[in-house]
Amino acid sequence: MKEILRSANPYLPLWEHIPDGEPRVFEYRGEKRLYVYGSHDTEKTAYCGRDQVVWSAPLDDLTDWTYHGVCYTATNGSILYAPDVVQKGDTFYLYAAEDQGGRIVVASSKDPAGPFTDPVETKLGFDPGVLVDDDGRVYAYWGFCSCYCAELEEDMATIKEGTFKAHPIGHVPDPWNENADTAHIDLRDAFFEASSPRKINGKYVYVYSKRCVTPMPELGVYEDNNGFLSYKWSDSPLDGYQDGGDISFNGGEILKLPDGSGQQTYRWGNNHGGLVEINGQWYIFYHRHTGTDEFARQGMIEPVDIATGKNGKIYIGDITYINGEPVSSKPVEMTSSGASVNGIDAYKIISAGYACHISPLHQAYIKAVYEQIDGISAPIVNIKDGTTAGFRYLQFGETSPKSVTVTAKVKGQMSVRVRADSYRGKVIADIDLSGGGQNVPLNCGIIGKRAIYFEFYGDGEAEFESFTFDN
Repeated sequence: MKEILRSANPYLPLWEHIPDGEPRVFEYRGEKRLYVYGSHDTEKTAYCGRDQVVWSAPLDDLTDWTYHGVCYTATNGSILYAPDVVQKGDTFYLYAAEDQGGRIVVASSKDPAGPFTDPVETKLGFDPGVLVDDDGRVYAYWGFCSCYCAELEEDMATIKEGTFKAHPIGHVPDPWNENADTAHIDLRDAFFEASSPRKINGKYVYVYSKRCVTPMPELGVYEDNNGFLSYKWSDSPLDGYQDGGDISFNGGEILKLPDGSGQQTYRWGNNHGGLVEINGQWYIFYHRHTGTDEFARQGMIEPVDIATGKNGKIYIGDITYINGEPVSSKPVEMTSSGASVNGIDAYKIISAGYACHISPLHQAYIKAVYEQIDGISAPIVNIKDGTTAGFRYLQFGETSPKSVTVTAKVKGQMSVRVRADSYRGKVIADIDLSGGGQNVPLNCGIIGKRAIYFEFYGDGEAEFESFTFDN
């Protein structure tokens, strides 16, 4: 019996909805593991949920995730927004955002999986991010439409007198607050929310969600958009931040149009995440959106490149080098493979829910699933004539498969062309879906790491469940 793919991008089971993921490597009982802490989209009609859970993976396999259960529940039963967790000494500290981010408490545990107990109220604010520096000093960052930072006392809760800084980086105009600061607005790289500090190559890196208010035609962005994770950098933790760039964008694969502009292939939405280094490779954690609103988000991961230029600038993302020197960077691509950098195993049963390309926008979408069933699939629904679904990347190995199977529910007459490398690429199979899932021979070979696209056509409607290739 064929094996079902259980982790790709999203990296957690398709029934789990953890956005705002802050990745942290902690050593506990002699083992180093990657832990992820985030909000928990369980309300279904509103952001987040009333508990927070922990997942972890071994550093040598970021597709092998373990569920540790609930680590924190709000003291007053309120909805919890984005948290962060850091270690100081032998204690782990969870900065929990109760009352939808309106009240920040810090709870503690001797185990990185929690439970976190004995919460203490702080003066921090929305979306707290915390950095324990090399010398043991601790800095906190927070904010919504404007940002703030400060050093913390040894109690990990109290702001150290004289260290509070307002507006360390420029921010977006705030239409929700008539008394908002207007003196520190940045219309190009505007801070919106999601503070996530890191120390990288001796520099302080401030990762945040940018609300893009200046058009970026190359990415198909022409109106206000907060699907980015961006960064600035400094030689000092609390000030002096300089321009960085954009690390990730959750608008899917960006198609290049003849006029040089871009076209998104996934419905963008708010974004939040952080950077982590594992075995010499850096990754950005972020989230995507499923369903038809912003209340069923899922954690995503992409490898990123990081380099320091001659002028001391930190470059993060997809970096361009000239003569070995970094000169620019842009967001890394959004993929289906994530941490599986060599590609998803094409011979497993792959859920349609791993698509990173669904076009045209605002028609078909990935249906959110919540049943905690091992190997559950998240289908693409509302597929009509002309819908394309893409998966980057699959690994076929050195020997080509002989056939492909597509499982879908169909109303009316629908067929699908399976294409390689591009949504307009070579057709390697053409399948009549009227009879349900079918095994169809390929009309040409395909090997190695490749992108695969499914182009649906006909006068009916389809719900795309899964696919697999066979030798």
